[in-house]
Amino acid sequence: MTTLRQLHFYSTPEHECSYIPGRMARTLFVDPQAVISTDAYSQLSDLGFRRSGKHIYRPHCEGCQACVSVRIPADNCRLSKSQKRVLNRNLDLSCNRVVPIMTDEHYALYARYINARHADGDMYPPSIEQFRAFLVEGHDSSFFFEVRLNDQLLAVAVTDQLTQGLSAIYTFFDPDLPKRSLGTYCILTQIEQTRQLGLPYLYLGYWVKQCHKMSYKIGFRPLQLLLDGHWSALR
Repeated sequence: MTTLRQLHFYSTPEHECSYIPGRMARTLFVDPQAVISTDAYSQLSDLGFRRSGKHIYRPHCEGCQACVSVRIPADNCRLSKSQKRVLNRNLDLSCNRVVPIMTDEHYALYARYINARHADGDMYPPSIEQFRAFLVEGHDSSFFFEVRLNDQLLAVAVTDQLTQGLSAIYTFFDPDLPKRSLGTYCILTQIEQTRQLGLPYLYLGYWVKQCHKMSYKIGFRPLQLLLDGHWSALR
């Protein structure tokens, strides 16, 4: 296994920013050939890195700090009235931790989600190869949370277990059930799982103030933001 001090990093050329129209971005990647231990991956997460498939990265844009890493202190999380209503609306659901593999059932739900919610994004059109590379291949610490109504699969939350918490990598869900707020429900489930494991934090990735699709993240309080290398509370 490669330790943090032994890692090599590579910066991409400038490319169009995925979050802010008209901006250019750079990304800093950990050497994709390195074998990253869970301890090293956990330290990288505290430094603002994220995982996408086999790649561990963070924004590395000159003169821009719009992408802010955020995490939820699980034990101190205070649910809003709307979040409590989400839990109450979904009392009939079950959530189970499973090995991250691709099944026909997983892929069918994923394809429906991408087609309905992200037809204007980088992940459209969905493909089996994309699913495997993005959600199945990755780190040894990864698992799926399956959310079901009886035998029907409604949502999958791809999650990594770190030494200091869980990292919410990606969630896809049934786009025809908006009243259930399945995206929020999955985060609430991950917060509870973090508590049950006796771990302090749920990492939610990046929050970009100018990106409306990320506004849901600041609905969880208290929230900690990584600013100038230090985690600070947004209350």
